Amino acid sequence: MQEFVETSMAWVQSHWLELLIALGAGVAIAALLYALRGWGAKLCKEPAGITGWRSILGKAVAKTGSFFIIMTAAKLVIGYAAAPPLVEQTVDFLFTIAAVFQGALWAREVILGFIEMRTSSDEYHGETLATAIGIIRVLVSFTVFAIALVVVLSNLGVDVTGLVAGLGVGGIAIGLAAQGIFADLFAALSIIFDKPFRRGDSIAYDNTFGSIEAIGLKSTRVRAFTGEELIISNRNLLDKEITNNTQRKHRRAKLAIGVIYQTSPEVCARIPGMLKDIVEAHDRIFVRCGFVGFGASSLDFELEFDSDGADFVAFYEGRTAIGIAILDKFNKEGIEIAYPTQTTFTADPDGRMILPYPKVQPVVGVEGTHMTRDEGQQKDG
Repeated sequence: MQEFVETSMAWVQSHWLELLIALGAGVAIAALLYALRGWGAKLCKEPAGITGWRSILGKAVAKTGSFFIIMTAAKLVIGYAAAPPLVEQTVDFLFTIAAVFQGALWAREVILGFIEMRTSSDEYHGETLATAIGIIRVLVSFTVFAIALVVVLSNLGVDVTGLVAGLGVGGIAIGLAAQGIFADLFAALSIIFDKPFRRGDSIAYDNTFGSIEAIGLKSTRVRAFTGEELIISNRNLLDKEITNNTQRKHRRAKLAIGVIYQTSPEVCARIPGMLKDIVEAHDRIFVRCGFVGFGASSLDFELEFDSDGADFVAFYEGRTAIGIAILDKFNKEGIEIAYPTQTTFTADPDGRMILPYPKVQPVVGVEGTHMTRDEGQQKDG
């Protein structure tokens, strides 16, 4: 310290003019950096029309520290005044510390700003989002400043191999011990940031149909359409194929219609046109309709039509109305809808086909009139 003071005094006495010029340049550089920091702070206070990366960079610039500004100015002008080696080494040492930790601070603000930008429009997760942001802030801060500390020690000539190895082993141990918790936590963050679904969305997975009630850091609660509450871990939920019915652009209905085999080909040819007119009359989007096969008891047709939007109630009511309209139209046209039927034939010993019952023999009634055996049985009854 005594050597540093004596060297500095001798340097000041011999280079006072260069020092004054360097001091003026340093003040100008510091003023410029302070102006940039003020511009960043002003950018953050004017949210109207300032969104996205401009706002993020503004917050990062506003976090520029005074120590970094002073050391940056000193570093830029120290060489001009031919400073002694000891003074130059001291400035380099302090500038390294200031620059590394300032870079870590900027990196943290950019990362957190990007995360907040991705979730700023999300009003569905509430407390879960706030908790997640808090956890992310702690993890990001710890990571960037740990890296900054390692970089500073390495620049000072300290062997950081053991420190890096220790941090790596400790991180692995913590990760293995809390593997399940971290898996569900990162799954929750994935749901919040990627937004495959939100609270209130109607989803389906496996054989479950329900609406999202809450998304937590550990699990998601689904209210099934049958009334019960289902709780599933976030990790298991994201491993499944999820159908988000709320994001549907339309709902498609398929109706299978079978008519009896006695229907003439001419009438069958008119059926697709009839069904198209019915669908369009109910403000639905006709997709296709046509003959699909010869069934066991029917000539089979298939009708497909779309209902705009994701509203299941509107889709359900529209499908019901169209089905009733089809039934009414077929009744008016004399087209019979088929149902499962079966005909039994009886054969004589010689192989000839006969009716299931032999011919009925006439009987004489009490008043001498002829009637069939069945009529006589009914009269006796």
